[in-house]
Amino acid sequence: MKNLKSFSLLMVCAYFLSSCATDQDDYVQTPLQSSLEKQIIELFGSKESLILPASNDYNTIPNDAKNSITEAKVELGKLLFHETFLGKNPNMDESMNSYSCASCHHAAAGFQSGILQGIGEGGIGFGLHGEGRVKSSSYLESDLDVQPIKSPSILNVAYQEVMLWNGQFGAIGSNAGTEANWTVGTPKENNSLGFEGVETQAIAGLDVHRLLIDEDFIKNSSYKVLFDVAFLNDTEDNRYTKLNAALAVAAYERTVLSNEAPFQIWLNGDDFAMSDDELQGARLFFDKGQCYTCHSGPGLNGMEFHALGMNDLAGDNVLTVVDEATKKGRGGFTGNSEDDYKFKTPQLYNLKDVDFYGHGGSFTSVREVISYKNEAAHENSDVSSNKLSSLFQPLNLTDEEVDLITLFVENSLYDPNLKRYQPNTLPSGNCFPNADSQSSIDMGCN
Repeated sequence: MKNLKSFSLLMVCAYFLSSCATDQDDYVQTPLQSSLEKQIIELFGSKESLILPASNDYNTIPNDAKNSITEAKVELGKLLFHETFLGKNPNMDESMNSYSCASCHHAAAGFQSGILQGIGEGGIGFGLHGEGRVKSSSYLESDLDVQPIKSPSILNVAYQEVMLWNGQFGAIGSNAGTEANWTVGTPKENNSLGFEGVETQAIAGLDVHRLLIDEDFIKNSSYKVLFDVAFLNDTEDNRYTKLNAALAVAAYERTVLSNEAPFQIWLNGDDFAMSDDELQGARLFFDKGQCYTCHSGPGLNGMEFHALGMNDLAGDNVLTVVDEATKKGRGGFTGNSEDDYKFKTPQLYNLKDVDFYGHGGSFTSVREVISYKNEAAHENSDVSSNKLSSLFQPLNLTDEEVDLITLFVENSLYDPNLKRYQPNTLPSGNCFPNADSQSSIDMGCN
């Protein structure tokens, strides 16, 4: 009897061990997995075509030929991007050294601003994820540094040849032939330097957003060593410059990739990274939902411009009057009426960290945007029907299908660890992304 019990116990153990081995060694993709993989291969040639590289894989990340990505540049750029001590050129002294690039593009809001209109100089407060930033009562509209359009994310900008909603920054790609619009004396003049969009925007942004590269500060801080390593081949007379600072910021921005999102993990071979509902949402995204016709490549963005008839910034909370050029989008830059009301296709990662969507922030959820595109009834009366994109057509998605696509976009395209792109501290010791007194209280930063 004792031997029989021992034998039975051994059989039970063997059964469980063999079951575990079967789960791991004989795993077969579900129909959802294989169907999605087949769809992606049919559309793009391979799953790999949608994979974002590792953030330190500098040879694979798209580089500007005139600004190669190096570890030293990235480390310097990460600090400069968040450095509030560079806010040294404000219109009003109360904002001195209190704002940075990250004031409008920070990790807590998916590298967007967290509010309807991003505020650099003249803003106070932060809240939990940037939603608590408001205009200082001391400021008039004319003194503010405020965005006339919703701040786009810097996530995955390595996959954008030109930058901003109207694509006005960048000397290549769709901006070839627009040289007549690179107006001297405006930020667009920086296109003449010949860089791609990420670099050009970084160069122009330092002046536009009243940031100042103070050579004396650099030479008398730990920034000097960082510039020395990052730009070793430049003479010291040309090393501590606005241009080099901007190129370092651009190199850093190119490495800010949402490569830890579940969809990216799935693309890299983990079949358990997404739930069945998320897989169904992805199948709809790449099929009936037609999302892929505009949103493609590793960043799920696009370099084309489309008129979808969305509203511009409006409402009691809007701090500035939106000018006609901004309203016309691409047409406001090119001067070509055929481009009027067209805006660049944004990337789709980490959208649920903010409460406003569309170039004018006229939607308050991802689902609202998907429903809008599903119904294809434009909301902006200034945009005539003949101006709308030919791709803006009813999709006939059911409510359940809209929910599934929303789930895929919100969850599967969400990288939960963007704080890895923030520095722990700054050489100046300042708080970031803002260093005004209310922001410091909100963030618990001294």
